[in-house]
Amino acid sequence: MTERTRLVIFDVDGTLVDSQGDILGAMSHSFTAQNLPVPARRDILGIVGLSLDVAMSRLAPEADAQGVAALVQGYKDAYMELRARTGAAQSSPLYPGALEALRELHAMPGLLLGVATGKSKRGLDKLVEAHDLERYFVTRQVADFHPSKPHPSMIYQAMAEAGTAPSETVMIGDTSFDMEMARAAGVGALGVSWGYHPVAHLQAAHRILDNFAALPGALAGMWERAS
Repeated sequence: MTERTRLVIFDVDGTLVDSQGDILGAMSHSFTAQNLPVPARRDILGIVGLSLDVAMSRLAPEADAQGVAALVQGYKDAYMELRARTGAAQSSPLYPGALEALRELHAMPGLLLGVATGKSKRGLDKLVEAHDLERYFVTRQVADFHPSKPHPSMIYQAMAEAGTAPSETVMIGDTSFDMEMARAAGVGALGVSWGYHPVAHLQAAHRILDNFAALPGALAGMWERAS
């Protein structure tokens, strides 16, 4: 009997790593440089996961296309500068238990891991390299090549690259965008309580996790439900 291939897709910011310091700092720099009021912390964290152009349009609805582009570039420049000061591993540390969970899942036969993030390819590559995570992910979906979350394009491509069906795929994330993306793609959705969106916003999740230690059991439950 052929063993099933299953895929677990992780969001990055707010799920695997806590990058809010650099995100908040880069947003503050970008808006200040354009002589715009800096959005509230709650509002900034509320758009984490969206592609930058979509995020900036939400944070600055009065800005025209040129203004949005300036905010995006200002954010990118500031983020790179902030990351360079301390290094990606320090400025975007892994959440407690994240590395152990990746190691455990990676060792399971027939289980593949991937990521789907609003980060750019360059940003994700630097983060993966800084934390020495290259070996774990067979598919990496980034904002450069897809519509913004919650469009399901990232999950569709991840499944195509991994060779898995929706019933054998689970998305893990901390935002409503991740959960809505998972539902739109017809895959399982596990929310996490330690990220940037309030748990009350994760209503589309099949289950909410409070720590990484609960992940293997939650996945087993998801697979059993899909069988």
